[in-house]
Amino acid sequence: MASGANRVDLDGRPIKPMTICMIGAGGFIGSHLCEKLMTETPHKVLALDVYNDKIKHLLEPDSVEWSGRIQFHRINIKHDSRLEGLIKMADLTINLAAICTPADYNTRPLDTIYSNFIDALPVVKYCSENNKRLIHFSTCEVYGKTIGSFLPKDHPLRDDPSFYVLKEDISPCIFGSIEKQRWSYACAKQLIERLVYAEGAENGLEFTIVRPFNWIGPRMDFIPGIDGPSEGVPRVLACFSNNLLRREPLKLVDGGESQRTFIYIKDAIEAVLLMIENPERANGHIFNVGNPNNEVTVRQLAEMMTEVYAKVSGEVAIESPTVDVSSKEFYGEGYDDSDKRIPDMTIINRQLGWDPKTSLWDLLESTLTYQHRTYAEAVKKATSKPVAS
Repeated sequence: MASGANRVDLDGRPIKPMTICMIGAGGFIGSHLCEKLMTETPHKVLALDVYNDKIKHLLEPDSVEWSGRIQFHRINIKHDSRLEGLIKMADLTINLAAICTPADYNTRPLDTIYSNFIDALPVVKYCSENNKRLIHFSTCEVYGKTIGSFLPKDHPLRDDPSFYVLKEDISPCIFGSIEKQRWSYACAKQLIERLVYAEGAENGLEFTIVRPFNWIGPRMDFIPGIDGPSEGVPRVLACFSNNLLRREPLKLVDGGESQRTFIYIKDAIEAVLLMIENPERANGHIFNVGNPNNEVTVRQLAEMMTEVYAKVSGEVAIESPTVDVSSKEFYGEGYDDSDKRIPDMTIINRQLGWDPKTSLWDLLESTLTYQHRTYAEAVKKATSKPVAS
């Protein structure tokens, strides 16, 4: 049960209930953050999104204990005059809205740039003009390529952490050429970060920027044709989940050599709650939120997911569980990628005392158990429909 009694921040001060305007509340991250805020805090949420499927369990029925603390507003922030009024009503605005699917960066570069930069401009403007605090969600992709990726493959410095571990206040943001439209997302996200930072420096905007490193868990992305459009390419873990559910080979783009880290959504949400409730420690900072202990190549991820799925489903893996495909074949012309994305955790640990806890195996087991159940329910529902005579 959520309670305001005896809740204190990291410096021992009582935490006062606040009203939060959450843009993109109906998505993967938003749904878990709303859940956390409703069940463990006294805060109110103005939940803004186009869809509310992932938070319906929080909105219905009216008898739930938090029914008066969450309001859903069906809004597309591109063209809705209500946005400024809702930001004015809140103490804090959290902007989660984005196009963040790699396949779209190539095929929909204009939508990607508009969604992640142009559409975010009014949010920053209204927060600054009305002296409202902003927590803006960016991406680890703003780092682009690592310095080490430009060294020869056999160069000893490629193994030096200073050439690939990504630090908020030191690491450069290195992107590919303009023809590589895959970087449209990262560029748009970096530019809105610079705008937020400039508003803080020149106009006193209180802000925190979050750079997520592959947050994983139930309700993430979509399974094509089940809880999302029939066509489309979600991010790597959802792509692999889709292949496993349909008993298809997992597609390894360019051999699956890229290295990534993955963090459980519930660990990440703990970090966000600390940012929300400790403004004196979080304001003016950019935070990496990831788990460097959960580092694997994409090929290793595929192998581990195949093993975990066999456990949770009771199904034997198919004879050839993976297949190599080129990035051009999978994503289209103009795709490019970074070799590694390993977060440095010094700043968030120092400011908020936060460290992730969940192992890669455990987060995969939780996620795949949920997806296997969701898929089975969808298939059962589809096959039980009466056939028209």
